[in-house]
Amino acid sequence: MVYQKKMNLKLVEPLKYLFKDEVRKLGLELNLSNEIISRHPFPGPGLAIRMPGIITNEKIKILKEADYYFIQALKDHGLYHKIWQAYAALLPVKTVGVMGDNRTYEYLCLLRAITSEDGMTADYYDFKKTFIQNISNKIVNSIRGINRVVYDVTSKPPSTIELE
Repeated sequence: MVYQKKMNLKLVEPLKYLFKDEVRKLGLELNLSNEIISRHPFPGPGLAIRMPGIITNEKIKILKEADYYFIQALKDHGLYHKIWQAYAALLPVKTVGVMGDNRTYEYLCLLRAITSEDGMTADYYDFKKTFIQNISNKIVNSIRGINRVVYDVTSKPPSTIELE
């Protein structure tokens, strides 16, 4: 990091060695609000790690919108607190699609929602088919820049919760 070298600073990461469930317990001890502790994803990947590759303002805007629609759908369907961690990611892959009479070449959005007790193991949340269809349609039809949505059904292990 350029600033670190110029100012002779040392990076301090006090939570680096804690597991997700331990960070949530610490949050409770610190009297953080339930809104923060149960936030998706918390503790979890910020926007930058959910968009591998070059980060641009355009991609940040697209990802924020996709994440908003996904999280809002979870809340609207009473699923938000049944899921341990959920998020949308923008993959560094563009796919061919058709919108109206035109061919599109846009980003692929990945949705991830898992159930877990402690984050050490996890399984994907088994949404009803209609939920996945509806949120996929909402994202593709509402967000310019995404023309395909996939749902990650990989458990942990072998996968991790984030895209790392």
